[in-house]
Amino acid sequence: MQATLSYRHRVITDADVVFIRRLVAENPQCSRRRLSEKLCEVWNWVQPNGALRDMVCRGMMLMLHRRGLIELPPVRQVGRSALGARGGGLGRDKPAAVSVEQTPLIMSLAELGPLQIRQVRRTPEEALFNSLLQQHHYLGYSQPVGEHLKYLVFAAGRPIACVAWSSAPRHLGSRDRFIGWGAQARLHNIRLLAYNTRFLILPWVRVPHLASHILARMTRMLSADWQQLYAHPIYFVETFIDPQRFAGTCYRAANWTVMGQTTGRGKDAPTRAVNRSIKQVLGYPLVKDFRQRLSQLDSMAALPLSA
Repeated sequence: MQATLSYRHRVITDADVVFIRRLVAENPQCSRRRLSEKLCEVWNWVQPNGALRDMVCRGMMLMLHRRGLIELPPVRQVGRSALGARGGGLGRDKPAAVSVEQTPLIMSLAELGPLQIRQVRRTPEEALFNSLLQQHHYLGYSQPVGEHLKYLVFAAGRPIACVAWSSAPRHLGSRDRFIGWGAQARLHNIRLLAYNTRFLILPWVRVPHLASHILARMTRMLSADWQQLYAHPIYFVETFIDPQRFAGTCYRAANWTVMGQTTGRGKDAPTRAVNRSIKQVLGYPLVKDFRQRLSQLDSMAALPLSA
């Protein structure tokens, strides 16, 4: 290789490329997915909960393939029945439409009654979550990559809201300045942040203060759910707001802080010119000593919330 390559902070050596070529050649029957799983097993490339980082590994292998350094097998067709089994929304395929009752709910929060918030990733209700986002969120649905959780909010047995969380962006200047961590601490502890990627109140639901109430409930349960699935807590959450569309009132009402704004450039932008809309960046700490925990470089940073 002419220059040192890296992917998600993993350096890729000439010896690594030779090994991957041999792995592909020795397993001609394997799909790209199975090859990535085999490579993760050999490299012990795993998440904190022990699950293989096979999706990240596939991204790395695709990068090497596009650069002509390895030759991957052709992409295999995936049947729609397989997509449905995974809850819909894989790649560019849209989730199948699911019908729900759309009788208007126009009332006070007290009249709405108790809410039930369920984490639905890897459950039969995941397909409903994906469908509602695709049908009713202005950004639609896209399958998250990496660590993520999906929540449905119910009232009187009816779904009324969807909330999605995923791994936080690695580089975000306003957020990094607010936390005050260095580059090494960010690299070590970025997994302890979560990003609110979607928040949808279904359009026929008109309940004042519902959105801020849901946000407050979510921040009390998110870390424990993340710990259960990914074996580490969450200490800080963040989101983006497009000020041309929204004022972010519900986040402010839930005591989220405006930390700054994005640069308006994508992570792979070739120049410093603005190439997308500028967003406000809001954040909320889940523990009081979040700056201290997120600035540490040892395992103490990932103590549970009760520590």
